[in-house]
Amino acid sequence: MDVSKEVAGLDTELINLRRDFHQHPELGFEEDRTAERVSDYLRLCGLETRRLTKTGVVSVIQGRKPGRVLLLRADMDALPIQEENDLPYRSVNPGVMHACGHDGHIAMLLVAAKILARHRAELQGRIVLVFQPNEENEGALPMIQDGLLEEYPVDACMGLHLWPLIPTGKIGLSAGPVMAGILQFVLQINGKGGHTGYPQLAVDPILCAANIIQSLQMIQTREISVFEPTVIMIGKISGGTASNIIPASVTMEGTARYLHEDVKNAGQNIIEQIERLTAGICSAHRTAYSLRVESSSPAVVNDIRLVELVRSAAVQTTGDEKNIVRNVTTVGEDFSEFSSRIPGAFYFLGCGDGSKETSYPHHHPRFNIDEQALKIGVKMHVQSTLAFLNENDG
Repeated sequence: MDVSKEVAGLDTELINLRRDFHQHPELGFEEDRTAERVSDYLRLCGLETRRLTKTGVVSVIQGRKPGRVLLLRADMDALPIQEENDLPYRSVNPGVMHACGHDGHIAMLLVAAKILARHRAELQGRIVLVFQPNEENEGALPMIQDGLLEEYPVDACMGLHLWPLIPTGKIGLSAGPVMAGILQFVLQINGKGGHTGYPQLAVDPILCAANIIQSLQMIQTREISVFEPTVIMIGKISGGTASNIIPASVTMEGTARYLHEDVKNAGQNIIEQIERLTAGICSAHRTAYSLRVESSSPAVVNDIRLVELVRSAAVQTTGDEKNIVRNVTTVGEDFSEFSSRIPGAFYFLGCGDGSKETSYPHHHPRFNIDEQALKIGVKMHVQSTLAFLNENDG
């Protein structure tokens, strides 16, 4: 199979697909048009499809010979952002934008599927294609809970993410933790309201909250190893109605992000540390508290053996080992729900080019990608898949 030649023949189709998805973004679990377009395209490739978990799409490429099974995943949802790019294919949906590259992820996996489907008679094993909804707010776990991995048992999983902080032509790849586990939590401090002129007659939850916010930093700098990066942040505080009123309660919302190898216990350990510290401070301030975890997903931890297979595909695709760079981030990614259950490899596809104004970060209203990266991503999907399916061949 001449992968470069096949990708070159589909380059225009690839870009048009990406632009169509970009122009018609849909929020999580609302990707009805996107799912229909994905299903139609796969059926034209001779593949059967099924819907799973509202708008998710699953399809299988069955090789002629039995062998191992690989899951390839692309996420489909957009973000509630008003696009500021002046593009002929800018979003037509007000307040909704593909500002994270998922439009490119869909297009690349679709074209890779077309190429692999053309050559299914040459393949041993099979490929499970997963087009996942709602990545921004946990879509992988609901698919798993709906039976994805039971109905489609796989031996490994792979995925990629367009990354504007890496130049086009380079690929970010590392073994071990590469994307953060995330806890989103809500902490309410309950005191006793009163007049700011008589603070001794009240119990001030604001002062207690301020103490907690500062003291949370102690966990990440004094209680967790520097070799296990952890970031605990409060991003929202709500409380009070006037400058001369001590409120009865204060609510804080925050996140804990962590890059720990222990994907099963790290999140629980951190929330227990937050609760222990909060309980002590609240006791000292005579306040009560409630702590609620809104959502939780583990870190993306890359399997060493699979990383080496992807590395060989990256060298084959880019032509030079120097184009592979280390990239680790405290951004979260719910691909971790797959990779925490089966061996996985997740890598970063450089798409940044300042001259093309494609270096804005994810979730920015002017986010865009260098479309030259798309064909590299298709090649990576195909070459990585072949490397995995053929690893023990012969």
